[in-house]
Amino acid sequence: MSATMQAVIATATGGPEVLELVDRPIPAPGAGEVLIRVAAAGVNRPDVMQRTGALPAPPDAPDIFGLEVAGEVVAVGEGVDAALDGAEVMALVKGGGYAGHAVAKAAQCLPVPAGLNPREAAALPEGLFTIWHNLFDRGALQPGARVLIEGGAGGIGTLAIQLARAWGAEVFATAGGAAKCARIEDLGATAIDYRTADLADEVLRLTGGAGVDVVLDILGGEAVTRHLACMAPGGRHIGLSFMQGMVAPVDLGLVMRKGLWLSSSTLRPKSDAEKAAIADDVCTHLLPLLARAGVRPVMSAALPLRHAAEAHRMLESGENVGKIVLTCEENAA
Repeated sequence: MSATMQAVIATATGGPEVLELVDRPIPAPGAGEVLIRVAAAGVNRPDVMQRTGALPAPPDAPDIFGLEVAGEVVAVGEGVDAALDGAEVMALVKGGGYAGHAVAKAAQCLPVPAGLNPREAAALPEGLFTIWHNLFDRGALQPGARVLIEGGAGGIGTLAIQLARAWGAEVFATAGGAAKCARIEDLGATAIDYRTADLADEVLRLTGGAGVDVVLDILGGEAVTRHLACMAPGGRHIGLSFMQGMVAPVDLGLVMRKGLWLSSSTLRPKSDAEKAAIADDVCTHLLPLLARAGVRPVMSAALPLRHAAEAHRMLESGENVGKIVLTCEENAA
């Protein structure tokens, strides 16, 4: 095995053009870690926010971009079951995914579900961890409940729609334009075109005035007011990101009268123990849905690692439906 690998870093904060392909030493796995020969890596909005400086990487993360990978374990660290060597896995990583090799905590690796290729597998870890922790754990989504998913055409949104439907929930999801709405209708959601509809009025109309039990929000800002207006009593509002602003005007009287819950979380700063616990829940509750209910990642594009800047441009344009991944040509068979 070569001693070096290709990797993507940012030379400064700024636009996609600051991303650069460089050669780096292949890392070695430490205690409790594995080294993965990366076949593909997912591209996520936190990557964009790291690049622009809006969400800096934790101080203990590598400067190489990328939060999720899929590939083959080629070395294991101290304390890791040797049987994992040679396994095909998909994994959540704190950073380092846009590279030929990446180190991951063994406890944050998931088996690749049968029938998925490496590109599809690389599109799953961040979504599975995020959706379990927020929609099912914090959001306490139950079969028969109603959920509103903002950004239904994105990577998280398309996966969340499928998992919520497989769980037995009734799903409403927003998207911009007829084409995207048609795509998420195909996934089993009732689509709401945010460009033409008044969200709160439309949700209340569709639910006969009952509202939704859970909101999965990527917008923040002024959108929170609309969400609270169309939530059912006792509903739970879960913030994933704040694309419309980190400060939201909230009618606390409405929150009180309806008995609403407002919560938010992010994965990257969580402890290894917390992420390992989420991984266990994902394996127990969500991976079986991929086999039993046919849940699959919706793929928008797969680009070579050297085209990371273009992948970021595509994600920022908002034109993608589903996930964008980067493939490692140096590891191609």
